[in-house]
Amino acid sequence: MASRTVSAHGALRRLFSETRQHSRARAAPLSDADASAQSMPDASPAKWHLAHTTWFFETFVLTPHVPGYRVFDPEWGFLFNSYYEAAGPRLCRDRRGLLTRPTLAEILAWRTHVDTALDRALDDLPEAARALVRLGCHHEQQHQELLLTDILHLFSENPLAPAYAEGAPFPAAVPRAAHDWAPHPGGIVAIGNAGKDFAFDCETPRHEVRLYPFALGSRLVTNAEWAAFIDDGGYRTPTLWLSDGWAWRTRDDVTAPLYWRREDGDWTTMTLAGRRPVAPAAPVAHIGYFEADAFARWAGARLPRESEWEAMAENTALSQMFGACWQWTESAYAAYPGFRPAAGAVGEYNGKFMCGQFVLKGSSCATPPGHSRAAYRNFFYPHQRWQFTGVRLAKDI
Repeated sequence: MASRTVSAHGALRRLFSETRQHSRARAAPLSDADASAQSMPDASPAKWHLAHTTWFFETFVLTPHVPGYRVFDPEWGFLFNSYYEAAGPRLCRDRRGLLTRPTLAEILAWRTHVDTALDRALDDLPEAARALVRLGCHHEQQHQELLLTDILHLFSENPLAPAYAEGAPFPAAVPRAAHDWAPHPGGIVAIGNAGKDFAFDCETPRHEVRLYPFALGSRLVTNAEWAAFIDDGGYRTPTLWLSDGWAWRTRDDVTAPLYWRREDGDWTTMTLAGRRPVAPAAPVAHIGYFEADAFARWAGARLPRESEWEAMAENTALSQMFGACWQWTESAYAAYPGFRPAAGAVGEYNGKFMCGQFVLKGSSCATPPGHSRAAYRNFFYPHQRWQFTGVRLAKDI
């Protein structure tokens, strides 16, 4: 028993250390100015991501569970709380870009302060606090992805189209992969986390659902296929669109995926390596649910249901299920049967957002290593598209 405890403590220590180091590495190419700006209310400054994830450990682990812990700066809780009502008042989300102070260097000093304190206390924490450390690491991994996608959006607003870094993540193509269909016979299947490894509360409880015979596309929809949709009037044909989607498309004058631009007759797109030509064989990215649904209807198909995608991911080898783009499903983000949010402030993590959003499955090129699984439930509003979001088609058979 003692050896298993030591092993578990060592695994958690490694997870915490590697997670915190990975955030610093993702922020390393950024100047203080890069890390302070906010390009839209949905995005946050990189500096804020680094601070908020530090606030999480300080607020939920160190302060209540480590006697004598000294809060780095009592005024910063107001700045870096995100949406936890139980943790007190907070700065409005759309004003995070006004935080020129504290500086990036001060935020990094805070991270060092918290990391040192938690590393010293880790072995003596009660199991409930250790579970919060584990949750905090997976929470920080989510923010590592947001840090990159928010920087991409910020840099896309700069006329110079600066690069975050050469060799930065991008959705890669599957060489010479023709689109085909992978069938599933349907039947009763179990979905949701099976309880063997970490899961967010919204992935539980595991439960059975009935599937009718269907097929999933063998790969993601490509940029070339999306360009054909554009050329065929896909953005000009209201019968392809949901009513809310057409209203959004019209209001915002949407005519192509986010970041696409015609230059000398060819499409270019903004990437983390700067503006580049659109690669025809790469999966289309940065499209919202409304666009994905319209494309599927144009293609004579539909979007997968969450349960269909998960059942196939657990039992069938398909290209690009993970690591290219998050994949829209037609499933609303809602509670599983028997779902109960955690007690206390961390219970606000997922459950209160189960309204008006759609589930995405898989992971993207910006998702940190080890942060993907078949049961994972990402979720966004149908108009949002600054994430690496793409499309896998489905059909009834």
